[in-house]
Amino acid sequence: MPIIAVCNQKGGTGKTCTAVHLAHWLKTRKRKQVILIDADPQQSAYVWLQGIEKSSVRAIGDVNELLEQVPELAKSTEFVVIDSPPQLAETARAILFCCDLAVIPMQPTGLDLHSTNDAFRLVRQAKTLRNGNPIAAVFLSRAIKGTRLKNESMSILSQIPDISLLKTVVHQKQAIADAFGQRATIWEMKDGESSAKEYQSLFKEVLELAK
Repeated sequence: MPIIAVCNQKGGTGKTCTAVHLAHWLKTRKRKQVILIDADPQQSAYVWLQGIEKSSVRAIGDVNELLEQVPELAKSTEFVVIDSPPQLAETARAILFCCDLAVIPMQPTGLDLHSTNDAFRLVRQAKTLRNGNPIAAVFLSRAIKGTRLKNESMSILSQIPDISLLKTVVHQKQAIADAFGQRATIWEMKDGESSAKEYQSLFKEVLELAK
């Protein structure tokens, strides 16, 4: 079944938050069987999801274990979601060699636009060696409404070959920042309604690509 990796070699893009919310949304809103694999040495996704639903998350950081276990886990569940690590190119490359869909969150800043080129490069290498796989998509995360940089970033990303730009933008909100500390998702946060709508819209786009 589909293996969805949330990846970016730059930290602070909302990667872990996206992976946790995607796994939780698939399980609770779409009633799917889901396993989230935390491949980040910090294990933030593992700690976060352990506080919500212990049976749905595994911590696997070793490259060989990822290559061996991810395909096997995909046989026993409907979706596998992977929270990829930042900077560890070998691990990130291994994940791209076993996933069906790579989702890349990116902040709309000049630094992020530059740094995310490394992620795009790894994706293209995997696509070349795997005859077009994984499918790849990028979206703006932690954006500020009404800023020129947000619109400029969308324009630049729309021109990147072989990588789809998702229409949904996830904006920076305090409720998202607070969710980890409360071991909750945005759907349980009293001030998280607008962010919940954005995540739901985003994940519907992701699900379409994962079919």
